[in-house]
Amino acid sequence: MDKLIIFDTTLRDGEQAPGATLNEREKLEIARQLVALGVDVIEAGFPISSKGDFTAVKLIASSIKGPVICGLARAIHADIDAAYEATKSAKGGARIHVFLATSKIHMQYKLKKAEDEILRLAIESVRYAKKYTSDIEFSPEDASRTEPDFLFKVVESVIAAGATTVNIPDTVGYAYPEEYGVLIKSIKEKIPHINRAVISVHCHDDLGLAVANSLAAVKNGARQVECTVNGIGERAGNASLEEIVMAIRTRRDIYPDVETSICTQEIYKTSRLVSKLTSFVVAPNKAIVGLNAFRHEAGIHQDGVIKKSETYEIISPKDVG
Repeated sequence: MDKLIIFDTTLRDGEQAPGATLNEREKLEIARQLVALGVDVIEAGFPISSKGDFTAVKLIASSIKGPVICGLARAIHADIDAAYEATKSAKGGARIHVFLATSKIHMQYKLKKAEDEILRLAIESVRYAKKYTSDIEFSPEDASRTEPDFLFKVVESVIAAGATTVNIPDTVGYAYPEEYGVLIKSIKEKIPHINRAVISVHCHDDLGLAVANSLAAVKNGARQVECTVNGIGERAGNASLEEIVMAIRTRRDIYPDVETSICTQEIYKTSRLVSKLTSFVVAPNKAIVGLNAFRHEAGIHQDGVIKKSETYEIISPKDVG
């Protein structure tokens, strides 16, 4: 049985949702609940982005026990320095997460750099981060729109440089589950020494496919999923933690070889805490945690549930708290 690492980015990508501003105390409260939930990695913030974010990440790292605490950084020395300083006191281990765009559109219009320069920066930034910690994650931003051969070259190179997790982000929610699964499978099969690193995925919900893409990736060899509570995040949001975890738990016939460490009975409590502190109302029809998720209006459904709950409930409400 393989462990599926649950990498929670509620406090980083989730807080980037317009309107979802959290103060240091609120971030720490959520982090403590994420410990109770059983997540493996908490991406606590983007330390270089502001003094407040740096302080919050440092507070979380020094205050909680259990999960690895991760700080995000661009492929810039100052970012990596800040990520290390903010996370170095983490009791469960510190991770530096370096990202650099690799798609043609990002390289041409955002970074104005050629492939050779991007590859050099990727390798150099991982080597620089390695002087601080052995737990380094690298993300080729907009991977799902990156030319596959160049993506493979970047991934192979950063692993050789010392990256222990390689994340394949669907940054703008462009991917389709079947093609995304094939991409992950290709990375697993074609890249030398891929077993030196964990393959991670980070999917956005612009086409409503973030969870489907994440699950397709797990089916094809990804062993870390980056997600947020209630699916909050940039634009249409991130892959929903609760949906991924409960899909894998409910469909053991499809995922017989993977399991998570999530205490599912803490899901509802975590969802409501994040909703309260961000002021983001959970839609009534939201899977797993919505107000209507276990309510039945039709008489035929009510009759079935009274006789045997499994007739219309594939998940027990008690299982998610």
